Amino acid sequence: MGRYINLFTDFGFKKIFGSEENKDILLDFLNTLLADKQTIIDLTFLNPERLGNSILDRKAIYDLYCENDKGEKFIVELQRAEQNFFKERSIFYASRAIEQQSKGGKWDYNWQAVYTIAIMDFEFSGMGHDNVKSDVILYDWENQRKFSDKLQFIYLEMPKFKKTEDELETNYDKWLFLLKNISELEQIPERLQRFLFEKVFNLAEYSHFAQKDRQAYEESLKQYQDYYNTIETAEKKARAEERIKVATNLIHLGTDNQLIKQSTGLSIETIQKLRENLS
Repeated sequence: MGRYINLFTDFGFKKIFGSEENKDILLDFLNTLLADKQTIIDLTFLNPERLGNSILDRKAIYDLYCENDKGEKFIVELQRAEQNFFKERSIFYASRAIEQQSKGGKWDYNWQAVYTIAIMDFEFSGMGHDNVKSDVILYDWENQRKFSDKLQFIYLEMPKFKKTEDELETNYDKWLFLLKNISELEQIPERLQRFLFEKVFNLAEYSHFAQKDRQAYEESLKQYQDYYNTIETAEKKARAEERIKVATNLIHLGTDNQLIKQSTGLSIETIQKLRENLS
């Protein structure tokens, strides 16, 4: 167990960012991401479960859901692995936050802006760039201008963040470094010695936890590790099956064992057994 907890566990993420008494942490993080758009003065945490208009409608459950002093909504999601139609899922979740603002009677559809922030522990396939951050809005492609800023999505692909401690310059850099690396650190880096970051480290220090929180974190960490072990096992199995498939094709082409070994990484013994099974 490291000194600081892993913020990509459900417990760790909500411990740091989902606490009313420590909402200044989430405020600072969101303001860092939205620096060129607005400054959030205050946040109120809301019920993260968004229901449809009938029992037949699919519900959306956010990791964190809050609104600012203007009534604008903020959905903050931690995503460990890419899912099919993840983009569509994030749009659907945002639509629930829009739908919940509808009013009966005469309503002019003037809903408050909805921001979705997705912190992803994977690289988002199909994005086509090397940037950590993707900032998505409704855009008029034909006239090359913004159509509306009331629906915005910020995707953070954390594996793309490669900066070392010595390369940290902006508050944005420091936040991403902290998110990605805190569980591997044993002390607060010099460049993160700022009150708010020190507060995060203090909250994330495992030795400060009461027994109940220790148990909750350990269970959350186990789920996190089990998940990645399952993914890793599946990937290894898929790679092994692919090597067997390539070796089988090479055997059919009459390729000698040594060249098959060089091409696939399989042992001569494994290749010979394949030959015997195919004969």
